[in-house]
Amino acid sequence: MAAQKRTVYAAGGVVWRPTHGGGGVEIALIHRPRYDDWTLPKGKRESGENLVATAVREIAEETGSSTRLGRRVATVGYEVPAGRKVVHYWSARWCGGEFTVNEEVDRLRWMSPADAAGGLSYKADRKVLAEFTRLPADLHTVLVVRHAKAGRASRYRGDDRLRPLERVGRLQAEKIVDQAVAFGARYVHSADRTRCMQTVEPLARELGTAITVERALSEEAYRADPAPALARIREIAALDDVHVVCSQGKVIPGLMQAWAGSDGISLPRARNRKASMWVVSMLDGRMVAADHVDSPLR
Repeated sequence: MAAQKRTVYAAGGVVWRPTHGGGGVEIALIHRPRYDDWTLPKGKRESGENLVATAVREIAEETGSSTRLGRRVATVGYEVPAGRKVVHYWSARWCGGEFTVNEEVDRLRWMSPADAAGGLSYKADRKVLAEFTRLPADLHTVLVVRHAKAGRASRYRGDDRLRPLERVGRLQAEKIVDQAVAFGARYVHSADRTRCMQTVEPLARELGTAITVERALSEEAYRADPAPALARIREIAALDDVHVVCSQGKVIPGLMQAWAGSDGISLPRARNRKASMWVVSMLDGRMVAADHVDSPLR
């Protein structure tokens, strides 16, 4: 019987930085002596690791760079001897660090997007870079998070507004911290429900910031009138820095569809599981891209 082939998941990024004097960007290309190729930094997911963490770790290991992730640029699949490899690429702004030769990479070059397209060894990488350049690199990010697991409402005795996270939900909340920080999170907002507040409390502690309570983003308020919720999420999206907004399962799908629709964006399919998040990319006050990141435990 032939060995069953498997899917290997990997992640990486288009690492970029503004050019000196502004007005453009440079892209980091790496050379791997084992393959004698020029490519974008990426690597396989480790056991127990989510793909956001994989992207940040692999970029750091291969380029020496600390980065802030933005939109998911592309997902590429191709055949490898073990089966099929699926690589998720994010836009990754360079925030510091210096390249040093390591086990996998012996050279790094910063190049203009046009020169990088000519310097990459693989057609798949050139397609990723082309999608990256379709929008400006320096987009503004907003994170919209569904609260973590809080058990079934039918089993909770008491006011459902006070229903707390269960054990798995508390673990999800802790894992959300690294995931949100990878996207540059600075400020935290939450619907006025205990399970929402508890979902982002670990993140608020890590950032040293208070949680801004958003009453318009609860299920009851949204059901009564969705307009204030849409107006409020737009207000938050217009603020400087990266804001994280936690709400509920009967708010987020409709809110995201209304927001995206008003800006002419089609959303990718998403199951909106608990502790998942939308990464919303903004340009001049408009949503220009959005992608969904599953629970950090998946």
